[in-house]
Amino acid sequence: MTMSTTIKIALAQIAPVWLDRDASIAKLLITMEQAADQGGQLLAVGESWLPGYPFWLSSTDGARFESEVQKRIHAKYLDQGVNIEAGHLDAVCAAARKHRMAVVLGAMERPDGKGGHTLYASRVYIDESGEIASVHRKLMPTYEERLAWGIGDGHGLVTHKLGGFTVSALNCWENWMPLARAALYAQGTNLHVAIWPGSERNTFDITRHIAKEARAYVVSVSSYFTREMIPDGMPEVEVIRAGVPEVMADGGSCVAAPDGSWVLPPQVGSEGVFVVEADMQQVLEERQNFDPSGHYARPEVLSLTVNRQRQNSIKVID
Repeated sequence: MTMSTTIKIALAQIAPVWLDRDASIAKLLITMEQAADQGGQLLAVGESWLPGYPFWLSSTDGARFESEVQKRIHAKYLDQGVNIEAGHLDAVCAAARKHRMAVVLGAMERPDGKGGHTLYASRVYIDESGEIASVHRKLMPTYEERLAWGIGDGHGLVTHKLGGFTVSALNCWENWMPLARAALYAQGTNLHVAIWPGSERNTFDITRHIAKEARAYVVSVSSYFTREMIPDGMPEVEVIRAGVPEVMADGGSCVAAPDGSWVLPPQVGSEGVFVVEADMQQVLEERQNFDPSGHYARPEVLSLTVNRQRQNSIKVID
């Protein structure tokens, strides 16, 4: 990609085929075609979108110990997790290569490390050549998410060059973590992607806040998901349907400019692919009076140490 001063960003506010990895990937490939047809150079997809967010936890007594209901649902979730080592994202990578499109994808990763039976809410960055450039596992699952997800590490706290921009991304509430944001600011981010499971209440305030703080474009992308989208073949499907609200994820995808103004106000109530353009000129203008890791930083007074080692359960020395 040339070092253009503008970039087109596509926000995929779409529902997964819930807890069906292959069917969700097939839907994502269609969405990538739609985004490419609109000139999208970067596609953003919500947190845990592949194969879906665990909406049942807060609605079906998810914390009950030794619950057969929870075990059956969790087994399905684990079975449909994304194992990158097994090639589960190969088709997405091939599509990214075909369209020369970078992708920020929220996936429930089931990695081989740590025994291979734990899910992590991961942010996968696929570059425009179709290579998986980084995988960031959510540093701290939020509240009931800890019943289903493992705790991540700092390995994916990195940025990526895309055209004339530097892209960063975080999962959901870790966007509220000041030091996680600071770690990315110091690596030059000027286009930040915040991925969410889906709710305007999450995206409305923080999107503009981060944009003003970072003097960067901020893209918040969410899913849309309703009770009627729960597949009939789900384990304990009637229990889940009886417990969850009519709308579990109302969207709220939006984009804020480096001055905090809306480029795309929150989109609520439907699926859609929304394409916006970011212009580096506005980043440069807003850095004139504030640059959080540059001329407004005081590293001799305030500094940050980041451990980016991938954490595993064993270290094998043969």
